[in-house]
Formats: sequence, structure tokens, C-alpha cells
Amino acid sequence: MSHEINDLASAFFAAIERGDLERVREIYSPDVAVWHNVTGRSQTREENLKLLEYFASRVPTRRYEVSSREFFPGGFVQRHVLHGELTTGETLAAPVCIVIHVEGGHIVRLYEYLDAAAVAAAFAS
Repeated sequence: MSHEINDLASAFFAAIERGDLERVREIYSPDVAVWHNVTGRSQTREENLKLLEYFASRVPTRRYEVSSREFFPGGFVQRHVLHGELTTGETLAAPVCIVIHVEGGHIVRLYEYLDAAAVAAAFAS
């Protein structure tokens, strides 16, 4: 099972890196809940895809540097650094811990923990 989940995880992060939001949509369950510690609330699939689209427009070059990926029954915990270059030329390196629950080959719950200051430039107006 962890092999299938690992493949799903790799496909998910690769899709975000290349900005393939349709592939992200396919990986998410229709009723996925995406929670962020920065806001303290969950997003629907459509809300999260809009956030990812906005982020990709501000940070067109993105790369995940995976530190660890640990599996548990029905999901995984990953630590990574999200590297990116903003349209302004500024760079970011955000350490992230993410917990993902998988059912039926789709992400059903995602909990993302990061330091808001590390990505603040991407959301500044």
C-alpha cells in the first residue's frame, strides 16, 4: 500500500511543481478538506485549486526538496522545503510539514503546517 501512496504523493507534488492543476484536481477527492495552520481553516477542492493557481501565478518556478516521507496506514507525513522564485525575482524557501490522508487512490484530507513569514512575499499585494 505504501508503494501506491508514494506514487500518488510523487504525482501530486510533481503536478504542483509544473502547475498542472487539472492533475491536482484528479488526485484530490471531490470532497477533500485542505487545512492550513496559517488560516486555521479548511478549504474545499475548488478553494484550494484557486489558491494554488494564485500561488503559481506569483511563484511561477517551484521545486520541492523532500526531507522525509513517512507512511502510516492510509497516508503519509512529509517534510519538505518549498523553493520558489517569485515574478519579482525574489526567492523563497519555506519549510513545510504536511500530513495527507488517502482513500481509494485520492487525497481526502491534507493538513499543511508552515511558517507564514516564509511565504509572505508570495501573498503581498
